[in-house]
Amino acid sequence: MNLKIATLLVVSLLIFGCQKNKHHQHPNIIYILADDMGYGDVKALNEASGIPTPHLDKMIANGLCFTDAHSNSAVCTPTRYGTLTGRYCFRSRLKSGVLVGHEPALIEDSVTTVAQLLKRASYQTACIGKWHLGLNWVRKDTALPLFHGGNLWDIFNTDNVDYARRVNGGPCDLGFDYSFIIPASLDIAPYVYLENDKATAPVSRQVPFYKDESARGIWYRRGDVAEDFDHTTVLQTITEKAVHYIEKSDDHQPFFLYFPLTSPHTPWFPAEEFKGRSEAGVYGDFVCMTDAVIGQIMKALELKGIADNTLLIFTSDNGSHWLPADIEQFDHKANATFSGMKSDVWEGGHRVPFIIHWPDQIASPRKSDALISSTDFLATCAQLTDQAIPKTACDSYSFLAGITGEKHTEDVRQTMVHHSVNGTFAIREGHWKLIDAKGSGGWSLPEDKCDACPPQQLYNMLTDAEEKKNLYHDKPEVVSRLNKLLNPYKKGNEVKR
Repeated sequence: MNLKIATLLVVSLLIFGCQKNKHHQHPNIIYILADDMGYGDVKALNEASGIPTPHLDKMIANGLCFTDAHSNSAVCTPTRYGTLTGRYCFRSRLKSGVLVGHEPALIEDSVTTVAQLLKRASYQTACIGKWHLGLNWVRKDTALPLFHGGNLWDIFNTDNVDYARRVNGGPCDLGFDYSFIIPASLDIAPYVYLENDKATAPVSRQVPFYKDESARGIWYRRGDVAEDFDHTTVLQTITEKAVHYIEKSDDHQPFFLYFPLTSPHTPWFPAEEFKGRSEAGVYGDFVCMTDAVIGQIMKALELKGIADNTLLIFTSDNGSHWLPADIEQFDHKANATFSGMKSDVWEGGHRVPFIIHWPDQIASPRKSDALISSTDFLATCAQLTDQAIPKTACDSYSFLAGITGEKHTEDVRQTMVHHSVNGTFAIREGHWKLIDAKGSGGWSLPEDKCDACPPQQLYNMLTDAEEKKNLYHDKPEVVSRLNKLLNPYKKGNEVKR
């Protein structure tokens, strides 16, 4: 009898120990990055939205929403660089614009990525979706250039690219154990899937420029395409890969899944079941499909039994490319009431939804007006896993205390730098925002259209988040102070915490 009791006691202790370890292990982390989706697209953030987003609404209703969150750039590539490295992208070789499909890798070997950081904490790591950070394609003839003819945005003569060879500088060289990606945006060639940095099918043909006149955003550039690539099903394909990764993940080891979507960036290709579901045209329907992807991920987590201990983050790489004509046609403001759009240093270019679902830590719905940047993800992961913030992540500040509700034990972000498509700088300090330009810094209001404007713009974001009243002449002392804060960043200098 005593032996049986002792055996039961040992078994009970083992079970309790396993449960305790499972409960206290680091959470799984999923970072979903939408492509060109605006703050105002989410119904729970904008009651006037013409787009139903039930799954994102559910995340907000049961989680945490940061209402003053920003992508570190107003366009694709720079934000992705900042997200994975904790560095503003203007510190890299890319000072403006974005990369195209055949440009070399952007992330430097000397920089620590989020994936590398989390691997040190014994995470499984995966990147599934849109990469858009450059790749080191192999040349067939090393004496010849990688491609010739045309221009970077309309590459056609790429006969020296060896698509059969593994590329370097991709996810698997930057800390990801597994990757399934497309090289750039869905409208930028080459159109090919790369699994663990190698093409999944021969790249044997080229597609011409495509444009469907039924809607503004149904188009893509000409270029090389793989035999297994179909523009209309890419979002479905990467979602299936992400769900499968969750299903097959190791129960005894936490995972990090970086899941950058291809939607709702052009080309707008909503599946048949989503057509007509919104009141914002084809774009709105594609956002509906994007929201459904979130639902699939959440369902996969629930079926796996790991939803409670998974830190699920949804955000966007910049604001929506929603034009004034689109607003007039559909009465839908994709960037809510914020001025500008994708590309701009105005709020509409980089104020993004930032939603967190983590039942183990967020018991009731909350909203936070803390100022956070996409560069802050790395420092947050460092604090979450009890690691020091890498020295290369000089622009990253942890927002973990905002999630857990605990007192901040790390540096608190005091300022934030914004950056536009043409390299225009702005700086935010508290409720003040200084823009180092006369116009929007992007496509909304080019600088050459602002001859009569003051040389800079100053806005009180507490009372004027729509950036309507320029206080440049009214607050010279604030302008002077913010310029002193901004100048080191413009010179590329790291700023002491």
